[in-house]
Amino acid sequence: MGSFVPRVRALLPNRSDWASVRRSPRRDLLAGLTVAVVALPLALAFGAASGVGPGAGVITAIVAGALAAVFGGSDLQVSGPTGAMTVVLIPVMHRFGADGVFMVGLLGGAFLLLAALAGLGRVARYLPAPVVEGFTAGIAVVIVLQQVPAMLGTPGAGDKAWQSAADSVRQFVLDPQWASLLVALVVAALILAGMRWRPAIPVSLAVVVLATLVVNVTGIQVDRIGGLPAGVPAPDLGFFDPQLATALIPSALAVAALGALESLLSAAVADGMTVGKQHDPDRELFGQGIANLVAPLFGGVPATGAIARTAVNARAGASSRLSALIHAAALAVIVLALSPLVGAIPVSALAGVLLATCIQMIKVGSLLAIARAARPDALILLVTLIVTVAADLVTAVAIGAGLAVLLALRSVSRSARLDQVPLDHGDYDRAEHDLLAEHVVAYRIDGPLFFAAAHRFLLELAEVAYVRVVILRLSRVTSLDVTGAQVLGDAISRLERRGIVVLLSGIRPGHDQVLTSLGVARHLRDQGRVFADTPAAISYARDLVNSRTDELPARSASDAAIDTDGPTAG
Repeated sequence: MGSFVPRVRALLPNRSDWASVRRSPRRDLLAGLTVAVVALPLALAFGAASGVGPGAGVITAIVAGALAAVFGGSDLQVSGPTGAMTVVLIPVMHRFGADGVFMVGLLGGAFLLLAALAGLGRVARYLPAPVVEGFTAGIAVVIVLQQVPAMLGTPGAGDKAWQSAADSVRQFVLDPQWASLLVALVVAALILAGMRWRPAIPVSLAVVVLATLVVNVTGIQVDRIGGLPAGVPAPDLGFFDPQLATALIPSALAVAALGALESLLSAAVADGMTVGKQHDPDRELFGQGIANLVAPLFGGVPATGAIARTAVNARAGASSRLSALIHAAALAVIVLALSPLVGAIPVSALAGVLLATCIQMIKVGSLLAIARAARPDALILLVTLIVTVAADLVTAVAIGAGLAVLLALRSVSRSARLDQVPLDHGDYDRAEHDLLAEHVVAYRIDGPLFFAAAHRFLLELAEVAYVRVVILRLSRVTSLDVTGAQVLGDAISRLERRGIVVLLSGIRPGHDQVLTSLGVARHLRDQGRVFADTPAAISYARDLVNSRTDELPARSASDAAIDTDGPTAG
């Protein structure tokens, strides 16, 4: 209890969170209004896609957006319903209905709170940079693909963004709708030009208003947002059913994992789009947990940090979490009072806003720098980007991180070396020097001896065949796992079966425990052939060669044949 209270207190909002609110309230106001205009059609679409209804999406954007802004760990994060979350919610809706969706949101929020209390948010910091960059570029491509039907004025069909975009292009070729495409491209161009000309001024909202006026005054035939739904009735709190909750635990874990991953990556993207901003990952999970606990009570669906809206917020000039609060308040006002005005906004104009945002999200210079730096990093980036577009972000991050781990293991395993090193013969005469050189060889193992490097180590050591005594210097082995220890034991056995005496030196205490537990080289300990340092092992080898030559088996014909070719190991 003593550590629990301070932990909770550290996750709660504090006075410093709002220190930046007073710096640029006007910029936050304009950014919040811009994000609200962009978020509205997305909230409607994702609410409908979840199966609960368009109004549920708007309620989620309002309630979850406000709570995540207050309790979250990012100054620029904008939360709400997302397309990735609908993938998890659709099966729940089909099987359990709306109550199941509300329940899974509650449970997912509880799991997020537990993750925050456990400090799991910081795990995301270990994601490699190529994975984050590839994910960011991939999600930008996905957002652009999602806007293709709106830009072309043709509805697309397909579960994935690329499928819908491809179908929309096919319909556009058969029946071109040039007005929608023109509006989207002009809006995007004006926003990009405005950001270059006056980057401190959020021009997105002004451009959307201008496009709406031009379209409605001239009568250009393009699709508009249309009327807004009144919402959905708040669920009866009796929907909490223990049996239903038990059945939904797997789905709730998926919601929590997706919410954590998307929110933390979105916050990281926002940090990269600004200067001097750094989110708190555990507090971000805490804020998302609070948002998902409360939103279902008002009829909302599970929410997460939304990359598209967060990116619009950052590019519109937001400087504090006030903009996300204004976004939520503006959505509430829009639903209550301004539905007819918002309904006149061209859908293609909003597509242009997101197109401009995605162009700014993709840092071509950073992508090229990673691609040129190293081939493995370029491969990780490319694979993460492709999987993000073709599948989903969770799969992309899992595959990208897994590939990064495999390539890192490959690199580390290659750093392990087996080198033949000269013997320090001491003050011996020339005859002893020659005798030792003929019969004794020392190998130093540098780096990690673990499962990824063990097989190569065994193959290299198996080549030793032209000496009577082999000294294995283990003082520079940085890590030793079970596989490495077993392979070391196998190598010792192979050498001894060929009549070679094996001596070990410099075993580290931690490694000695592994070897002892597995029974590796136990017989060498019993025979006194394990030494604290290499000079002691060389001295033993000298005595063995000089005084006890009867213990040294005769060299085989195969060894003699190898001698004619010279050393092959190391």
